Amino acid sequence: AAAPVKLYRNPKSGHCHRVELMMALLGVPYEPVDLDMANGAHKAPAYLKISPLGQVPAIDDNGTILSDSNAIILYLAERYGEAADWVSTSPVEKAEIQRWLSVAAGEIAAGPCAARLVTLFNAPFDHGAVKAKAHALFAVMDAHLERRDWLAADRPTLADISAYSYIAHAPEGGVALSPYPNIEAWLDRIESLPGFVGMASSPKLA
Repeated sequence: AAAPVKLYRNPKSGHCHRVELMMALLGVPYEPVDLDMANGAHKAPAYLKISPLGQVPAIDDNGTILSDSNAIILYLAERYGEAADWVSTSPVEKAEIQRWLSVAAGEIAAGPCAARLVTLFNAPFDHGAVKAKAHALFAVMDAHLERRDWLAADRPTLADISAYSYIAHAPEGGVALSPYPNIEAWLDRIESLPGFVGMASSPKLA
């Protein structure tokens, strides 16, 4: 049998949790390799061979080496899942999924992810500004989810997996979710999926 997928990660990273959640939902065995990022393990020459930008997550699936969380969840869905479910065969759904992957890399990273980096890791962002970005995004998402259960299709897709981690953990960055009942209901739906795993808990700071 093939060896488990090696997942290079920081357990408090939402980017890494995206990949863990995808593997858990697909039932893919994996072996986490925690990088001591505070001491620069992600910039070590050996790791840069795996992830040239020095970022987590990265995976080594029996010789297939990939970095970038959205790229990795796409690979996992196509390689191990029913790709038609997670990725879609419809041009419109594929485009909708891609749009939310862009939101995850853009507005989610610049809003709730950045706010959490301030409180958990003392990142040098303007906390008020990044919290305001998070609330602006959440207002749009809450309206989007008013009449639908999932972000991009009539079922969970990569869009939901990519968006979940930093939104679920937004309160750790001082961004309350209580004003957004449709987002909260959506988070509950993801957490009810068979095989769901949460992110390594970090202190609640909200």
